[in-house]
Amino acid sequence: MVDHLPILIVGDVHGDLERLFEALKPYPAAQWHTIFLGDLVDYGMFGVGALRYAHDRPNSTVLLGNHEVAMLWALRDTSRIGWWMSVGGQRHDLDELARDEPLQQWMRELPALVRLPDRTLIQHCGNDGYAAFMEATDPDPVAAINSRVRDLLANQCESDLWDAMSGRNIFPDQRERLDRWLEVTASRRVVFGHTPHGGRAPQSYHDGRAINFDGALSRSHRRYRVSPSGATVAPLGD
Repeated sequence: MVDHLPILIVGDVHGDLERLFEALKPYPAAQWHTIFLGDLVDYGMFGVGALRYAHDRPNSTVLLGNHEVAMLWALRDTSRIGWWMSVGGQRHDLDELARDEPLQQWMRELPALVRLPDRTLIQHCGNDGYAAFMEATDPDPVAAINSRVRDLLANQCESDLWDAMSGRNIFPDQRERLDRWLEVTASRRVVFGHTPHGGRAPQSYHDGRAINFDGALSRSHRRYRVSPSGATVAPLGD
């Protein structure tokens, strides 16, 4: 159980293991519940290495990102490899993943959403596209969405996931949609990554009801601008 540990958020890593290791030095795994927001792969050269590290780090939770979806899609359907490489995929990573069936299965079972006991909702992208995977009558929308996402990956429906999880972050600019999403999911705030924010620390919006932890950590990311690692890897405050 990790409920007693403080929360450390790790935004989009995109294959930059060196910067990830440096960013995590102040945060021993035994002392933190580390939550990875997805998109550990693509752009950088060590995507599978980042996945394995997140998988093995004690007291950690890993979320599914749209780039993990794209990689699994390319793994299943070789006609998608060129497209996947156009969005940052590294062919050597795909070949390595193809040889590691346990890692593939672990990726397919990653949650899309996590709701903490304090009613903080954690997800990869800062939009409400996940609502496509729930019904209004679902008693627990977060559990229902996670179940549906796993079913989509199991049934070769990666395109639906990619479309829902690849839209731009809208919560910083659209307070009404943020408020509706928090109400639907019975949450008090939402934490996400996906779209680099350009700040020197995680960016908070609407009185802390939305927080972006994607500081473009990876030096291989097209929007990398010598961003400090603390813009992506930082404790989650109250």
